Amino acid sequence: MVKTTGDLITDRPLGEAGGKGLFTKELDIALAAGEIDLAVHSAKDLPTLLPAEITILGYLPREDVRDAWISPRAAHPRELPPGSIVGTASLRRAAMVKRLRPDLAVTLLRGNVATRLGKVASGEVHATLLALAGLRRLGLADKATAVLGTDDFVPAAGQGAIAITARADDIVTANLVAPILDPATGAALAAERAFLRLLDGSCKTPIGAYAEIDGDELRLHAIVLAPDGSRWVEGRIAGPCTEAPRLGEAVGRDLLARIPPGLFEG
Repeated sequence: MVKTTGDLITDRPLGEAGGKGLFTKELDIALAAGEIDLAVHSAKDLPTLLPAEITILGYLPREDVRDAWISPRAAHPRELPPGSIVGTASLRRAAMVKRLRPDLAVTLLRGNVATRLGKVASGEVHATLLALAGLRRLGLADKATAVLGTDDFVPAAGQGAIAITARADDIVTANLVAPILDPATGAALAAERAFLRLLDGSCKTPIGAYAEIDGDELRLHAIVLAPDGSRWVEGRIAGPCTEAPRLGEAVGRDLLARIPPGLFEG
């Protein structure tokens, strides 16, 4: 098993240490060196730009994309007592909590799922948010107090999806993996990642992007927020799945044109 830098940093936001590449750098090096033939990632941890010799072969069928709310004090963020403390390592989740409840305090909460759940149970923080997909894969879905709708809490681009990367010239591995890849998830992620790429999305910017697939149609909802949740710009677009990257870029250009000066300063 390859340990990544992102797994080892637990004392500060990942944006301060280098961003999403912290979860892929060591795996990319191992791929390029021929030490491994494929790597499996949480899609939301993949940088928008990969090394030239590395490619995304595709994605497994997507899990539930929604965020889970975990709190012994309230069934929903709207019901948490004023001044309560919400712990999260995600700037996106922090901004969306503050957008909904500016009166709540948000603090950094790093560590694995068990560590975060333990800090909620002990009262160190009064609530947290985690990806429902992760809880389900760990058999911990029953720990979710509530599952939050994607309108109030727009998921991170790629949330719930597992990506498989390999060397770009490795046709044998690509052919072996092809039967387990999901075209619908591929279209959704093509739109979300095209949007993210245009916005230069990273761990330093609160951004959400979620593409739903309905038959041959793709519907994309995207949002960019101030870190304190006080301002945001969002957009929606729909079109054929075959034009997924173009749809993502179109929403990205629309939001870029409407982002007010100073948004990212809060």
